[in-house]
Amino acid sequence: MKKFLLAASLALAFAAGSASAETIKVGVTPGPHAQIMEKVKEVAAGKGLDIEILEFSDYVVPNQALADGELNANSFQHKPYLDNQVADRGYDIVSVAYTVNFPMGVYSKKVKSLEELADGATVAIPNDPTNGGRALLILADKGLIKLKDGAGLKVGPADVAENPKNLTFAELDAAQLPRSLDDVDAAVINTNYALEAGLDPSKDPIAREGEKAPYVNIIAINGKDKDAPWVKTLIESYHNDTVKTFVNDTFKGSVIAGW
Repeated sequence: MKKFLLAASLALAFAAGSASAETIKVGVTPGPHAQIMEKVKEVAAGKGLDIEILEFSDYVVPNQALADGELNANSFQHKPYLDNQVADRGYDIVSVAYTVNFPMGVYSKKVKSLEELADGATVAIPNDPTNGGRALLILADKGLIKLKDGAGLKVGPADVAENPKNLTFAELDAAQLPRSLDDVDAAVINTNYALEAGLDPSKDPIAREGEKAPYVNIIAINGKDKDAPWVKTLIESYHNDTVKTFVNDTFKGSVIAGW
């Protein structure tokens, strides 16, 4: 009888332990976001949270998958991009924590500086409003163009007020920009796609974005989950010193911890 009670107690303890373990699905883009989340996963495992990482090759699907309940969270975008998606698509998706910053760069196989761009040169930029606007803001900051007063962050080619070099802007899918370098004079490329294409974001750009707070990346979740215990565990795991050290040592300034 005692043996039976002991076995039953052990079975109940095992069941309780299994029930306490929680698994969440987190969407990321390939490259740094995926690499960093693997390190976050290691930390979270020690806190009783199992993270299943799903990779997406573009910027549109991860938010749709989150809204549809296929993901519990995603980590791939900055807040201006999320705000635009929420406004356009009506998602109930919220930002809960900052992650890392990926300063965008201007790359070229044809010139070694922005000053060398010829009159009428073609510059490729992302075709989504927030990253395309971000690219134009970089060009404006470097003095290549001037934007309309009060244009804000969501600017497009139509918001260019002055264009002394008569630059032509080719709006392309962000993931395709590295491939466009053979066909355009320059391209403004997100760091994750630059790294994926074998470019060095700390050395290869002919111009680089400053470390601006609006473009620090975020962890996003569905609004209904904002008070779920796993959210706090996920944030604590991401903001762990082990993860920050991994980011600094692995990316050497190409990706910067934003917390």
